[in-house]
Amino acid sequence: MSVSASVRRLTAVAAVAAATVGTLALPATAAGHPADRPHGTIYISGVQYDSPGRDDRSNRSLNNEWVNITNPTRSAVNLNRWTLSDRDGHTYTFHHFTLRAHATIRVHTGIGRDTRTDLFQDRRAYVWDNNGDTATLRNDHRRIIDAGSWGHHRR
Repeated sequence: MSVSASVRRLTAVAAVAAATVGTLALPATAAGHPADRPHGTIYISGVQYDSPGRDDRSNRSLNNEWVNITNPTRSAVNLNRWTLSDRDGHTYTFHHFTLRAHATIRVHTGIGRDTRTDLFQDRRAYVWDNNGDTATLRNDHRRIIDAGSWGHHRR
């Protein structure tokens, strides 16, 4: 094999590898992950809308339904009176909670004891529709900070 044939083959392999990596990375960016967010904004970083296992409305199952909210900034953010809601109007209001810098809080649907990393809506029924819904985070002025959709409600 000549040097030019080897170079062409390596170039082709590199191009295919780059295209593959680009294709794999695209859904994460398109799904609204930090790569496409303005620097320094609070965002919904994950949603577990379909609690693993049977939907039996047990507290364990309800708490396996959650939304993660991340603060990528260097400053803590006061979330007092911020809300997290679904398309049907189920709304959780944050009370006296500050999200630390470079931290993530997980908001569970069920009943539990709030900590620095986990908050609980204290509900006895599921909030997030498995087939499609939108989680919307609003600040204390009712402005949309972020929204994440899945299923037939996906934007």
